[in-house]
Amino acid sequence: MSHTVMRTRRRIGAALAAAVTLAALAGCSMETVSPSEARADASDDAPAPAGPDCEEVKCIALTFDSAPSEHTPELLEILREEEVPVTFFLLGKNHIDTYPELVTRMVDEGHELANHTWTHPRLTEIDRDEVREELERTQEAIAELTGVTPTLMRPPQGRTDDTVGEVSEELGLAQILWSVTAKDYETTDSDLIESRVMEDADRDGIILLHDLYDGTVPAVPGIIEKLKAEDYTFVTVSQLLAPGQAEPGRVYR
Repeated sequence: MSHTVMRTRRRIGAALAAAVTLAALAGCSMETVSPSEARADASDDAPAPAGPDCEEVKCIALTFDSAPSEHTPELLEILREEEVPVTFFLLGKNHIDTYPELVTRMVDEGHELANHTWTHPRLTEIDRDEVREELERTQEAIAELTGVTPTLMRPPQGRTDDTVGEVSEELGLAQILWSVTAKDYETTDSDLIESRVMEDADRDGIILLHDLYDGTVPAVPGIIEKLKAEDYTFVTVSQLLAPGQAEPGRVYR
């Protein structure tokens, strides 16, 4: 079967998956793009993925919101030992400005940095200028510390609308939601966090966790062990979409 025919078939399947995703998405009425659709939409001359080829292997992305925190050093040690890259959606106030050394360490150890606003407001409840300030200030802080300018953002609580999308597009930021949440903000039970992740984990999944809650980091070794046992390959969000690239303003899930 030719490469072109295979890509066409993937595009059709991805479009169907995206339709299901949109119907199931809670808290966001905007059209969403699945990782498989992003890959299928890549141009035929797009460079091959720099990391694992998620068309060939079963990929999954761990993401951590509201980092860094006091628990981040322990998490980074776990990730280093397990050789697992993740995407950190960084929060500004009391996080980036409190633990700047952990932000640089994330980059040094091969993780992806993304934007989670400065003060964690519901972006749909503030005006356009405030949305821009929340995102721009975080972009600038990350760039100043690391030389890296994020291309991904996650709206707090997954709440987005046309205005948030327009500002994100202007700032070169794609919006990343999730397909799996452990709801670790409501429990300190690490076993429960682990079981919630495993219950919903699937190929091309984007897992939402928060390293600032006491029960989350202790759950990570078990999550990694079980997912590896099921032959998952861990990737960052950008790697999950490759050879496609997240388009500014669009919503991925």
